[in-house]
Amino acid sequence: MALPATVRVKLSSEAAGAISITPVVVQELPIRDLVGHMLAVTGKDEARLCEILLRGSLVSGGSRLRWAGWEADRESLRELLEAFPDPDPTLVFAPARCTRAVLTGGRQAIEIGREAAASHGLFRRSGFWEELMELVSGSAPVYAGYSYRDAADRYRCLLSAGTCARLRAAAQSLHHSTLRARIQTEAFAVVEAYTER
Repeated sequence: MALPATVRVKLSSEAAGAISITPVVVQELPIRDLVGHMLAVTGKDEARLCEILLRGSLVSGGSRLRWAGWEADRESLRELLEAFPDPDPTLVFAPARCTRAVLTGGRQAIEIGREAAASHGLFRRSGFWEELMELVSGSAPVYAGYSYRDAADRYRCLLSAGTCARLRAAAQSLHHSTLRARIQTEAFAVVEAYTER
């Protein structure tokens, strides 16, 4: 069956908890959006996408999506998939297009959004975000693939002890005290940077 323009989807929460009743929302979702949710789980694996479309159920993040499943036409699905980006290892890291970074290597990842980290004091010429981008650029980040969930290319680089110390010192300029404290006290050894195309 050819892909429909929209799909009637029931959305419900997958939040963990004791006994909880969450409302089910029904909406018409464009097929591109539905397939976009699937790509975050499957990548461009046509067989798995067809299986999920037929099954009519997907858990994406904290939500469960359900619809009346159908057997998808492979050619229509292939055409739709061409509209989504492919990983491109030839792309060079571009700090200006970076929207977020994640510090890993400790017990919990430290998520850093550009908006939260780019603000700096009145008399400062640069803030934490600028320092982070300079350090990532200078650490030869390696292309780590395309994230359909984030709609961004991922770059990864290992951080030396000296680089980690510079980031901890630069965190002093952050206005968000929780983020500042996490960067200054928690362990990390790797940064993943996400850039929009």
